[in-house]
Amino acid sequence: MTVHARNALETISVFDIFKIGVGPSSSHTMGPWRAAERFVTACRQRGILNRVQRVTVDLYGSLAKTGRGHGTDVAVILGLRGDDPVSCDTAQIFPTIDAIRQSRTLHLFGSHAIRFDPATDICFQGHITLPYHPNGVKFTAILDDGTSRTETYYSIGGGFIAQEGEAAEVRHGSRATVRIDNAQTLLNHCRNSGKSIPEIVWRNEKTRRTEDEIRTGLRRLWETMRACVFRGCHTDGKLPGGLDVLRRAATMNRKLLGGADCPDPMSWVNLIRQRGADFPTTLKWVSCFALAVNEENASFGRVVTAPTNGAAGVIPAVLMYHVCFCGGDESAIETFLLTAGEFGSLFKKGATISAALGGCQAEIGVSSAMAAAALTQCHGGTAEQVLMAAEIAMEHHLGLTCDPVGGLVQIPCIERNTMGAIKAITACHLALESDPAHAKVSLDAVIKSMWETAQDMNAKYKETAEGGLALQVSVNVTEC
Repeated sequence: MTVHARNALETISVFDIFKIGVGPSSSHTMGPWRAAERFVTACRQRGILNRVQRVTVDLYGSLAKTGRGHGTDVAVILGLRGDDPVSCDTAQIFPTIDAIRQSRTLHLFGSHAIRFDPATDICFQGHITLPYHPNGVKFTAILDDGTSRTETYYSIGGGFIAQEGEAAEVRHGSRATVRIDNAQTLLNHCRNSGKSIPEIVWRNEKTRRTEDEIRTGLRRLWETMRACVFRGCHTDGKLPGGLDVLRRAATMNRKLLGGADCPDPMSWVNLIRQRGADFPTTLKWVSCFALAVNEENASFGRVVTAPTNGAAGVIPAVLMYHVCFCGGDESAIETFLLTAGEFGSLFKKGATISAALGGCQAEIGVSSAMAAAALTQCHGGTAEQVLMAAEIAMEHHLGLTCDPVGGLVQIPCIERNTMGAIKAITACHLALESDPAHAKVSLDAVIKSMWETAQDMNAKYKETAEGGLALQVSVNVTEC
């Protein structure tokens, strides 16, 4: 392997940290989906797509152990079909999968039909963990002359993938003009240039996109987040998977608004703003926002990976809090997302955003730190206070395990997003009322501690459903 899980030389775009896609998991759904896309695209580019007679998929380690609950099998099928998680009709996911299971026919890239039985052609190899990363997937295409083509990929967290034998895909951003290896170098750039953190990030983003493209991209991220919160706050029922978890966000929304109805996300946000809120009501709204996103995520809805799908509710919840209760406008949204994205990249470079490597501290912990930093920036904090807020948020997530009941991103994952959002807001206000010169722990120190904790953590607490709460609840998980 020529890829590395942690590489300080990587420069990562905000649009790599924030990806529009489909739930329930960035590492177990989005990553395998993209890997399947790359594999079938490679077959087409090599001119062998129409010669493929059969495709088999082997899932290893964590991908196999919690793959059914996370819909990994669903993801690879859709990826082999060439469906795009950014634009596909999420309402058609399960009808499409059911049709393939019944017909045992799959159209590679939407065109070349092969015999494909998900029950036998997708193998869950939970007893085998590949050496590079716990989330391994191998695709094998058998051609008409009996030869085969095999490629192995790793889903390394946050929807990022790495192919065996190739460099990590995030290296495409290496043209950034301001090199940021860690939090201290980011702070040094701010001090030396007199620019804020989002201004530094904006400068790097301009090496990849035009200003209009950046603004359009950020606005699309926000609109997707807001739409996801709105859907979750207006959808009742049970979550799929067999746990029979009831959605709660819609009930909370109705109670908080006294049954008032809104036809679209914009008018809904405006109504929340107009009504205002006391402290207990604000807490309820933040929890409602976070629940809404992750209930959508658990239902294979469209979310924004931030930095993962399992933690996708924290950033939208805190951003909604800022927009609804702190007077945040469009410029604040850009500032928020640029800042949050950069802090996500710091954790990816210095530690991990993969629960299969680091437990839930790598997901909820990182998202909380990202949100705390972004909110502090939007509230006028100094660069030192922004770093301090991120440090405080992560410090109080260190050691958080990933122990999903039944391998589903539901218990305790959905509620953890509410806790991560509240901690982010608390960390922001603590930092704003503090003098960072007196801080005893730096952000770089807490990132290092997080990585060391991840390495020491028992594997059963890393997204395997083999420890913690996953063993305390008796469930009969159904295949997604």
